[in-house]
Amino acid sequence: MNKNYDAIVIGSGFGGTMTARQLVNAGMKVLMIERGQWVQRGPHNWGPRASLDLTPHYDDSTPYKVLKGGNKPEMGVYACVGGPSVFYGGVSFRFRKEDFNPPANLLKGSDACWPIDYDELEPWYTEAESLLDIAGDDAADPTAPPRSKPFPQPAAPLAAISQQVNIAAESLGLHPFPLPLAINYRKNKPGQQACISCTTCDTFACAVNAKNDLATVLIPVLLEQGMVLLDETIALQILEEKGQVTGARCKSKTSGEEFTVKAPRVILAAGALGSPHLLLASELEKKNPGGQVIGHYLMRHVNAIVFGIFPGAADKEERFHKQLAILDFYLGKESHPELKGKLGSLQQMPTPPAGLVENAVPGFLGKMLGSQVKRLTGLLAIAEDQPQYENKCWIDFSKRDQWGYPRLNVVHQYSPRDKAAMKVLTKEAAKIMKAAGAWATYTHHIRTFSHAVGTVRMGENPETSALDENCAFRGVEGLWVVDGSFMPTSAAVNPSLTIAANALRVGARIAEKG
Repeated sequence: MNKNYDAIVIGSGFGGTMTARQLVNAGMKVLMIERGQWVQRGPHNWGPRASLDLTPHYDDSTPYKVLKGGNKPEMGVYACVGGPSVFYGGVSFRFRKEDFNPPANLLKGSDACWPIDYDELEPWYTEAESLLDIAGDDAADPTAPPRSKPFPQPAAPLAAISQQVNIAAESLGLHPFPLPLAINYRKNKPGQQACISCTTCDTFACAVNAKNDLATVLIPVLLEQGMVLLDETIALQILEEKGQVTGARCKSKTSGEEFTVKAPRVILAAGALGSPHLLLASELEKKNPGGQVIGHYLMRHVNAIVFGIFPGAADKEERFHKQLAILDFYLGKESHPELKGKLGSLQQMPTPPAGLVENAVPGFLGKMLGSQVKRLTGLLAIAEDQPQYENKCWIDFSKRDQWGYPRLNVVHQYSPRDKAAMKVLTKEAAKIMKAAGAWATYTHHIRTFSHAVGTVRMGENPETSALDENCAFRGVEGLWVVDGSFMPTSAAVNPSLTIAANALRVGARIAEKG
């Protein structure tokens, strides 16, 4: 293996892959390091153990200790080529214009600020949508930001249950519209099958490669163009000398070999927990004037699914129906002036696969519950959470995993405002479900870290933000952080497209700088 490169990219998710794309196109010799492996595709992806947490791509060899918050006291990391894009539901929202200038009451004295605005990011949103071939239609979206080009694909026709929810929402004076999705609906697209509307999508890898995840539509192209990918490889330390990045120390998970790769540029994209983990393990916070905030201001959205319980099968067609968004409450609700604006979004959630419930609840009870999930369909409520210094991750050098990597500890709790916003959204979601014909509703609170952002944030103040406006790490030349940890605030829509757009922007800046 050649151990000298122009740039090393750590992580193959949206931030790493989109930045790598810009550097490869600029003619740079790029090495990508990914701790996971390729996800094999085929009928097994429809199986009862194909949901992400049940697969080998949920890596518990580097467990995070969750001291407060979360859904379990120890959690693994998601690791595969393509990152979370392989298992995500494909929802690809732009942040709203207002998200880049959040109200003071949401910031809670955190000094969070966006040094860029929507207009600067708009052309990169357009490019990201093109690369991911997003299908959508925001004509009815009451909060839609301006766009220079339409969606690359039209939205797919609604399933019968989606039409039912759409009619119910409109009867309540709301404005539902199609979710923007990174799914291929083109019947004649070369080299890629069109979506067959199966019921396993969100948390499942696509069995037929119709999801436009990074491992399907982008990473293979970069490899053909000369990028080198080391999968099943752990980055243990970012190396620097006299304030300049020099490379990374790595270990192969398969052979156990430890080795060093050299480059004058390192792009860190290991996720909002993985990136501060590596920075702190490398002790680079000591070089940064804002090093004291690295790992702090962890945000992960306030999420809950409001399931409608229907008298019979909710989805009689047994068809993919994660299709609708309702953003009427995004910027606030007049009946709740105490929250001073921003609440969040509602997004349709499909009937959960019976096998997933049976695996989560073993024995007869799991079988019984699994047989009844056909009666469920719902809406996901996402509220923007406040950036709080006390929500954080930090490392314990005295505890190490099997690779010799120090343990990460995590603490998180929602603020009273976070919970109040969620209460409003779940109440509105329940109204919609009942209008759609549900007998009753059940609210399931999500406690995973799937939308985690904010732990290595960008900003104007060097003392309260570790990154500058171009996501360059202050105090160390040649280091950038481009995953969701760069975000000063979380907005209230899925972060993936904003991570992708910003990474394209940053990658272009790095390429221009040469």
